Amino acid sequence: MEVAAAVIAWALSSTCRNLPASNNLWGLCPQQDLTTALHQRLSASAQIFLPGSDGYAQATTRWSVRDAPSFNIVVVPSVENDVVETVKYANSQNIPFLAVNGGHGAITTVGKLQGGIEIWLDHLSSVEISHDGTTAKIGGGTLSKVATDSLWAQGKQTVTGVCECTSVLGPGLGGGHGFLQGRYGLISDQFVSMNIVLANGDFQTIDKDSDLWWAMQGAGHNFGIVTSVTSKIYDVTHPDWAYASFVFTGDKVENLYGAINNHLLKNGTQPVDVINYSFFFNNPLLDPDNPLIMFFILQEGAGAVDPVYAEPFNILGPLTTDAASGTYTDLAAWTGNSIGAPPCQKSGLVNLRFPIDLQTYNVAAQRKVYDLFASATRTTPALNGSLFLFEGYSLQGVKAIPNDQTAFPNRGANLLVSPLLTYAPNTPALDQTAADLGESLRQILYEGSGLKELHTYVNYAFGDETEKNWYGHEQWRRDRLKTLKQKYDPFGRFNFYAPIM
Repeated sequence: MEVAAAVIAWALSSTCRNLPASNNLWGLCPQQDLTTALHQRLSASAQIFLPGSDGYAQATTRWSVRDAPSFNIVVVPSVENDVVETVKYANSQNIPFLAVNGGHGAITTVGKLQGGIEIWLDHLSSVEISHDGTTAKIGGGTLSKVATDSLWAQGKQTVTGVCECTSVLGPGLGGGHGFLQGRYGLISDQFVSMNIVLANGDFQTIDKDSDLWWAMQGAGHNFGIVTSVTSKIYDVTHPDWAYASFVFTGDKVENLYGAINNHLLKNGTQPVDVINYSFFFNNPLLDPDNPLIMFFILQEGAGAVDPVYAEPFNILGPLTTDAASGTYTDLAAWTGNSIGAPPCQKSGLVNLRFPIDLQTYNVAAQRKVYDLFASATRTTPALNGSLFLFEGYSLQGVKAIPNDQTAFPNRGANLLVSPLLTYAPNTPALDQTAADLGESLRQILYEGSGLKELHTYVNYAFGDETEKNWYGHEQWRRDRLKTLKQKYDPFGRFNFYAPIM
């Protein structure tokens, strides 16, 4: 038997070094042979991590552990061509792969990848400002905080996501909301060109002259791995920011969201220098029985929030108030989205979102979702750490771009809303309870909105939504995306994140 085992091991090792294009032995091959085959293709500084190593654990740990993908090997590219070689190798062996540049994509569709290659873009982190100071080349693995801080040090800024711990490109490929969108538009609206590895391993630099450009601005996860992007950047002309924050008890739901409608949102005409941001949360020290509501007003170019914006909320009788001033780089910390804050930690929790775009707050629906959120987190204490997010960014820069100019489908929306259900993994029953709650909360808001179409921001998506929800209800949009998908990814190599089928 020992001789037979040795012969089998030798045969497998020999086969794995020379695997045919239609390989079915991926799961049987000794990892050292697969590692050797990849190492021969990669640059000297590239790394490969195997299960059990510290590097593997760091690379594969995700923000949400539900429906997480699994990987047999992690490749850490050192240069952009390492991504090319990894994709070509994976294709030659028919091995699935997924690029990861932050690990915060919680959509359940990524869980369909099991036993593949993770391409961890962490080392492709860089910010290079052009000589004329109008653009910057940003590496595919660059986190928002790195981009923001690097640009700020040079008196520059651009649109990134709100959370410092997500990458620039992760949200950017799905459009990408951010604090500066009122001035400049979405993250993807800043793109000037990008280096991209296509499904067949081809490496291209594309811009507005490519037919693929339209799709990369809103549905980009479906078409390639962006190893770097050249983005518009801007002089910092309003360095000062201020906030006023308020904590309200649940009896103020109607008055609070009515006041936001009347004094800030104003049917989508919120001032370009003002942002409102709120969430439901539980804090038994302040209220042991019901969730509280944290509400922020953020104002650009101010040493203090103008009383014309703050006073309508002061008179509602908040439980507590606070205020401070600083710069743009303080916004993430003020709102609880800094790289060291709890929402940025990968703590082994399940994090599920159920987004919906809204035009205005229906105060009756706000009451219904508050009451359901309160009763659900009381009935199921495992969900007590959950939040319900209401993001009201300024919109002028987003709406200035015609809705058909990019694949991002819903520039007319005024509000980004989503429950964030957080809990320690437990049982399938708890998973189902959380999913049912999230869908119920979203449905209440949808029914109260009066809208005929449900739009769900793809970067927050749960995973059971439809392509219409993610990419738009117009038939021409979906037809155009499907045509491009067939051209650039006919075998569905990029079918793991909100796939276009």
